[in-house]
Amino acid sequence: MTKTARAPRTSARVVPLRRGTTLEMIRLVCPDAAQATRIAESFGLTVLDSDGISDLHQRLIVETAAALNEGLSERAMQIHLQRIVGSYVGSAHGAGQFYSRAVTEAREATARLANDARDADLDGPVGFDSAAQRKREFAAEVALQAHALRMAAEGAVAAYEHAVGESWKPFERQSDQPGETVSRKAAEVQMAAFG
Repeated sequence: MTKTARAPRTSARVVPLRRGTTLEMIRLVCPDAAQATRIAESFGLTVLDSDGISDLHQRLIVETAAALNEGLSERAMQIHLQRIVGSYVGSAHGAGQFYSRAVTEAREATARLANDARDADLDGPVGFDSAAQRKREFAAEVALQAHALRMAAEGAVAAYEHAVGESWKPFERQSDQPGETVSRKAAEVQMAAFG
């Protein structure tokens, strides 16, 4: 039986990308204007001017881009604004995640109150709120913070589109491969040349 010669197999290596945070991800974790208004009214907090926050941040970034226009090339402006908008989006996403955890803790503490056999979660002494009430109030405050940062991020994304002329997308870079040095990569390329 004869062996047929096969071409050497080269393994295609998939390099994972580090996923960036998108505006859609923020919208999933941060309250919208209607929900923020309901929360503010339910807890006696200040109702935020959602559109005002968004418009202000949009104007701020558009004016910043106009001021830098002569000093930066088109590509440099795009990179600069990409980073600025990315920081707004990342901040809003982090606040939204924190808000989600605060709501979960408030729900759990409130559900424990429904159990009549427990007295650890009953109202505190006169003049003091229960632990569950404090958690609900904290979640409400965090909700408004997450909403405000969401609106700032939405304004920044709109400003990017206005200044650059294309929709903002999160920067995605290849994740660092531990142990991958230049000499190791060079050795792999050289060895692959031998077949």
